[in-house]
Amino acid sequence: MKIDLHVHSNRSDGAFPPAEVVRLAREAGLGAIALTDHDTAEGVDEARAAGDSLGVEVLTGAEISTRIERWSVHMLAYLFDPARPDLARTLRLVREGRVERARGMVEKLRALGVAVTFERVRELAKGEGIARPHVAQAMVEAGVIGNPNEAFTKEWIGTGGRAYVDKYSPTPLETVRLVAGAGGVTVLAHPIWLANEGLDEEGLIEELAAAGLAGVEVDHPDQDEAARRRYREIAKRLDLVPTGASDWHGNVHGGRIGECTTEPEALERLRARARGSAR
Repeated sequence: MKIDLHVHSNRSDGAFPPAEVVRLAREAGLGAIALTDHDTAEGVDEARAAGDSLGVEVLTGAEISTRIERWSVHMLAYLFDPARPDLARTLRLVREGRVERARGMVEKLRALGVAVTFERVRELAKGEGIARPHVAQAMVEAGVIGNPNEAFTKEWIGTGGRAYVDKYSPTPLETVRLVAGAGGVTVLAHPIWLANEGLDEEGLIEELAAAGLAGVEVDHPDQDEAARRRYREIAKRLDLVPTGASDWHGNVHGGRIGECTTEPEALERLRARARGSAR
């Protein structure tokens, strides 16, 4: 069975509704996916209903935005109970922070002469969670950049950029503990992003593994074969589960759905660790 443990819907910054994501996953030959929208699991029920009719298993998931000092660290949470109060409250605070962040970025962009409005950013988000890609889309419409990726630089809304605004984020360590408290497990997403930003990602993985991190995203479109070998070796040394996923959004972000996958045995290891955290 082919399994993709990192896909997005329009409940955050993906292009398609959750049910359509499942249909496309089925067309790609996937037997299971985790819907991992940013800081929310609100699309999982819709996706699971579609999966039940199409024969695709849908796992509860979310990609949680965390932070260490100046570094943004993305944590993939799986198999948790979204209703658990501590985790639900933290995710709500992160989502609310995204709205204020978008408003602040729009204000900075306007001061730089970019004709964007918060109202248009909200429209582009289609009533779902507002994220930086929605601001980037508004910038494309305003004609200041040619494609959304150009927004994520120091010139514009990349980390530390002229129009960048920080937001509330839990730490990775807090997130590992919150997800475990909700009966789930966490996997560090695309660690190469951290390496590229100058963070000692191996040291972070070691620290989080000691606190209960379950796995590392090894096979990811942004990680070449050398990086994948390195992260696989780290995962083996620390007894972490190596996962694979496309980080598919259905737009310019991420890879092709099903491009990278997780072995069924690895998913079973995650399930076993989730059962252990629920005790």
